[in-house]
Amino acid sequence: MIVCKFGGTSVGDAEAIARTAAIIAKRRERQPIVVVSALGGATNKLLQIAEQAAKGQLIGALSAVEGLRDRHLAQTEALLRADPAASADIAGELSSMFDELAALAEALNTLGDLTPRSLDAIASLGEQLSSVLLVAAFQRHGLPAVHVDARQVMITDSQFTRAEPQPDAIAEAAQRIVMPIVRAGKIPVMGGFIGSAQGTGVTTTLGRGGSDYSASLVGAALQAEAIEIWTDVDGMLTADPRVVPEARLIERIGFDEASELASFGAKVLHPNTIAPAVMRGIPVWVLNSSRPQGTGTLITFDSPRRAVTAIAGKSGVTLVKVRSPRMLLTEGFMRTLFEVFERHHTSIDVVATSEVSVSVTIDDASRLEALVVDLRALGDVTIERNRGIVSIVGNGLSDGGIAMAKALSAIGDLRVHMLSLSSSGINLTVVVDGEQVNPAMQRLHKAFFSTDGVAS
Repeated sequence: MIVCKFGGTSVGDAEAIARTAAIIAKRRERQPIVVVSALGGATNKLLQIAEQAAKGQLIGALSAVEGLRDRHLAQTEALLRADPAASADIAGELSSMFDELAALAEALNTLGDLTPRSLDAIASLGEQLSSVLLVAAFQRHGLPAVHVDARQVMITDSQFTRAEPQPDAIAEAAQRIVMPIVRAGKIPVMGGFIGSAQGTGVTTTLGRGGSDYSASLVGAALQAEAIEIWTDVDGMLTADPRVVPEARLIERIGFDEASELASFGAKVLHPNTIAPAVMRGIPVWVLNSSRPQGTGTLITFDSPRRAVTAIAGKSGVTLVKVRSPRMLLTEGFMRTLFEVFERHHTSIDVVATSEVSVSVTIDDASRLEALVVDLRALGDVTIERNRGIVSIVGNGLSDGGIAMAKALSAIGDLRVHMLSLSSSGINLTVVVDGEQVNPAMQRLHKAFFSTDGVAS
C-alpha cells in the first residue's frame, strides 16, 4: 500500500489530471491511496475572495467565484465530454459547492469580519472541489476510485488556519474509513490540507503546504510501504533552480537532511511532511508528474554521507534580539523567554546566545507587536526586518571542519548577522541581508558543486 500525493500543478488542468490517472493506473497493484491539492492557484483565489468579501467588495468577490466556477466546469467538460451524463452530474455537484462559496462571500460581506474559522471554511473548498473532480476523471479512465471526505479522516484541534493534527484520532478514522476501501480493491481519493476539529466536526486547515502533511499523516496511520509526493520538479535539488540554474538532482537524501532543507527554504516539501514518515520509517519519494519516468529523489534513513548535500535559502525573515544582564548566571531565563514565543504561537527557526543576549529568527511576524511587548519585560528588544537565511546542509558537514571553513570563505564579504550550527551538526545557518540570499546561495553552490561527484 502506498500514498500518492499530487500537488496543484499535477491537477492544474484536464491534461495534467489525465497524466495523474495514468500514473495511478501503473500503481494499481501497490494499492494506492491518493491525496490531492486544489487545482493550481485555486487556494490563492479562494483566499482573495474571502478578503474581498470581508472588505465589502462583494461584486469583485462574486465575479471571482464565477471565474473559478468556469475554470472547474471547463476542466470537467474536457475530462468527461465522452460521457455527457457523468459530466452533467459532476458539474452539478461542483456548482452546488460554488453556490455555497457565493453564499459564504455574501455572509462575510454582511459581517465585515473575516475570522480564522470562516477563512478555513472558504479555503477548504479548493481540495473538496479537486478531489471530487479527480474521482470522476479516474473513473472515466477505468480506475475504481472512491471519494473520501478528508474531514472525516484528518482530525485536528480547533486552531483554525493552522490546525494541529491528532494522530491517534487520524489513525482510528483511517483504519475505519480508508482501509476497507483499499481492501475492496478500490482507490480512495481525498483532499489534502483540510480536516475537522475533534469533537465539533468544524472544518479546519493545516496551513499552507498542508497537503504534503496530510499525505504523510495518512501514510503513517496506515503504515504505508511508501509515500510519493508528485510535484512539478524532478525531485529535491542541490539548490533552488530559479536561483541556481545549474542545480542538480539529489537521488538519495536522509530524513534529517530533507527536514532541515524543507524548514529552511527548500520549497519542494512542506517542513512538517517528513515527521510522521520518520516516526514510522516510511520512505518518501519526490517525483515529477510531468516526467513520471524520472528517478526522482528518495528520502530515507540510509543515505550517502556527504559534507554538503544541498543549499537552501529564504528571505522575509525577522531577526529578534533580546539583551538582558539578568541572563548571566540566572536559571530558567531561557525557558521564560521561549514561553513568550509559545504563548504567541510564533515558531523560531535559528537561535544564537551569548552570556547576556539571545538572537532568534522568525518567519511569521504577524504577532510581532504583541510578542515584543512581552519580551520587553525580560530585557532590551531589537527588531531587524528584511533579513534572510541561507542554510548549508549535509550529514558530514561537521566532520573535521573543512566544509564549514569552505562555506565561510565562499560567503566572503557578505554581511553576516548571525551564524548557527545545528545540534546535530548537519546544518550551518547564516543570517544575511534579505537581498543577499540569492548571491550567497550562488557562491556556496559554486564552491561545493563545481566539480562532479559531490552530490548524487
